[in-house]
Amino acid sequence: MDPSFPSKSFLHVVLIFCFLGATRLYASDPPLTLDYYASTCPTVFGIVRKEMECAVLSDPRKAAMIVRLHFHDCFVQGCDGSVLLDDTFTLKGEKKAASNINSLKGLGIVDKIKNIVESECPGVVSCADILTIAARDAVILVGGPYWDVPVGRKDSVTANFDLANTNLPTPDESFLSIISKFLYQGLSVTDMVALAGAHTIGMAQCKNFRSRIYGDFESTSVKIPISESHLSNLRSVCPPIGGGDNNITALDYKTPNLFDNSFYQLLLNGEGLLNSDQEMYSSVFGIQTRELVKKYAADPLAFFQQFSESMVKMGNITNSESFITGEVRKTCRFVNT
Repeated sequence: MDPSFPSKSFLHVVLIFCFLGATRLYASDPPLTLDYYASTCPTVFGIVRKEMECAVLSDPRKAAMIVRLHFHDCFVQGCDGSVLLDDTFTLKGEKKAASNINSLKGLGIVDKIKNIVESECPGVVSCADILTIAARDAVILVGGPYWDVPVGRKDSVTANFDLANTNLPTPDESFLSIISKFLYQGLSVTDMVALAGAHTIGMAQCKNFRSRIYGDFESTSVKIPISESHLSNLRSVCPPIGGGDNNITALDYKTPNLFDNSFYQLLLNGEGLLNSDQEMYSSVFGIQTRELVKKYAADPLAFFQQFSESMVKMGNITNSESFITGEVRKTCRFVNT
C-alpha cells in the first residue's frame, strides 16, 4: 500500500472522532405514521401532488428547489419547517444564513399548497409535512423513485440562524467535515453519497463552483473534447473575478431536468461541478464513497433504492421539542399568534 494513502483504520478513527464530537440525540424512530391524516385530512397527498405537478410542469427546475428546501430544513433542528419562517421583530429566521441567503427558492410553492390545504383541512397539516411530501413528489415528477412518506410532524415555533450556518454542508468544505455533518444528523456515509445524487437536478451559483473550475477541474476531468468544451462554457458563465456570483448553471449538464444516475457518471469523469461532490470520488479519504459512486454510476436501480431509503431517513430527523411546544402553522412563514 502506498504509505501516503491513509488506511481504512485511520479513516475510521477520524470519522469516529468527528462523530463523537458532534453526537445528537434525535430519535431514530420518531412518532410518524403513513396514515396520520387518514381521517383528518385524507386529501392532503392529492393536493400536494396536483400543485407540484403544476409547478414542475411550468419549470422543471422547481423540483430541485423543493428538494433543496427540504434538505435545508431537516439539517437545522430537524424537519420542522423552521427554514420557512421569515424574520420578525421577535424571531431571527434561517433564510439569511450563509448557505441560504439569495438561494432558497420554492417558498412560494409551499405557501400556495399550504393555503389550499388550509381551506380543505384548517389547522390540521403542518408545513413541515407539506414540504416533506412535496419533496417526494418533486423527485417523482422528474423521473425519480417513489417512496412512502411518514407524516405527523409539528411546525417549530423557533428557528436557528446559528445552526443554519454550522450544520449545512458547503461546497468548498473539507470532505471529512461534510461526512461529520451527516453523521451528526444520524445519517451514514452511504446516506450522504445517495442524497448527494439529488444534484442530478438543479442549479448552482457561480460563487459555489468558481474555486472548482479555476482550481482542480482540469486535473480531475478526463481529457476529452466534451470536457474541455464544458469547462470553457462554465468559465464563460462564471468569471474568475469581477462579479457574476449569482450566475447559475446546471449541476448535471448532461441531463439537467431528469432525475437519473448521470451525476455519478460525471464524478467518474472528474466533472463534478462542486468540490464537495467531486471529493466523494477523488479524495484520498474516499475509500467507501468512491466505491459507492462507482456502484450508483453503474446501477441506477441501486441508486434509486438507496436514495428513497435515505430520504425517508432524513425526513425522520425530528425536532423532539416541536412535539411538545410545536404547532400547525396557519401560514408557513410565521408562527401562530
